[in-house]
Amino acid sequence: MLTGIHHAGITVSDLDRALTFYRDLLGLEVFVQMERTDHTIGDIVGYPGARIKIAFVGVPGDTARVELLQYVVPQGEALKPETFQPASGHVCFRADDIDGMYRRIAEAGYQPRSDAPVTITEGANKGARVFYVRDPDGYSVELFQPPPGR
Repeated sequence: MLTGIHHAGITVSDLDRALTFYRDLLGLEVFVQMERTDHTIGDIVGYPGARIKIAFVGVPGDTARVELLQYVVPQGEALKPETFQPASGHVCFRADDIDGMYRRIAEAGYQPRSDAPVTITEGANKGARVFYVRDPDGYSVELFQPPPGR
């Protein structure tokens, strides 16, 4: 039986560049940063001899983590991770000032997918405000401000 979510992982091309986005721009805290070269990491991921730079990040005070992984060995090729493609994904963070986050991200040179935060007009999240932006590798990040009173 499952007991909860431990973390979600995002493969990045350059861990330092990814940390500039996730830590410095979004404000996530780095909980662990390391390089794994032991044989067990290769056994876990299915690539014998793997060498991986890893950082676990998360929202301060929250238990959910995002694992950023840079494969040093083997090196991968960049994909075009469109959110409508099967096997692509995104991560969503709650925000308490969606307009401020939008401005901060745009001023840092990232292009949100919408012209402004979008207000959800129907469904379970009616009244919430949200936008998508891509990290330095093109992975989709959703910023979500819950509806008033939630």
